[in-house]
Amino acid sequence: MSDAGFLAVAWDIDGTLVDSEPLHHRALVAASRGFGVDLSDLPDMAFRGVHMGDVWKLLRSRLPQGLAEQEWLDAINRHYIENRHSLQAVPGAIETIRMLADIGIPQVCVSNSCRAVVDANLDAMGISSCIRFSISLDDVAEGKPSPMPYRNAAERLGFSPASIVAIEDSRTGLASARAAGLYSVLFNMQDGGLQEEDTHRRPDLTIDALAGVAALFSTGNATSHTC
Repeated sequence: MSDAGFLAVAWDIDGTLVDSEPLHHRALVAASRGFGVDLSDLPDMAFRGVHMGDVWKLLRSRLPQGLAEQEWLDAINRHYIENRHSLQAVPGAIETIRMLADIGIPQVCVSNSCRAVVDANLDAMGISSCIRFSISLDDVAEGKPSPMPYRNAAERLGFSPASIVAIEDSRTGLASARAAGLYSVLFNMQDGGLQEEDTHRRPDLTIDALAGVAALFSTGNATSHTC
């Protein structure tokens, strides 16, 4: 337990632990091209932090009329999973996760991606044994920014939400964690600072390196656990 009373960490994955946005974008463009649609005009970070159900709604008018949502999503996910070994971990991510595992801090992942993509990300990083469980978009009725994913994580951990540190890199994820009552840490915000009116999304802490997460927990009782 940390001096501040924190008991666990809930990690976002995309953009927080792994630099997945480039591969997500390539998968979106490549899969859509297979259906005769050119989406190469979209900015690389057009849908950062947005779950795919909403991406479908945003792009529906540009896709073939007879194309089913699930068929399109399956094609995107196939491309992503097949190319998962091109993914790069965010600097410090693996080291921080292993350090926290060594001192016995429970860690989970909470993602807006589907189950297959979450598992592909964890496999590519080689950290599955360090993660107690993961929550994907398939596991909840509502994705981020709903509080449901993080609320589910807290319930499964059996801890008070305020004792869990949520690490996020997007406004969507930050809103979800804060609404669920977790201690919210904003990492490496890429799309500008939070505005004053975004008080419900303002983080409890902002960090520019993931080592700042480990600093929230005591390292005095490290064990020999490895993952």
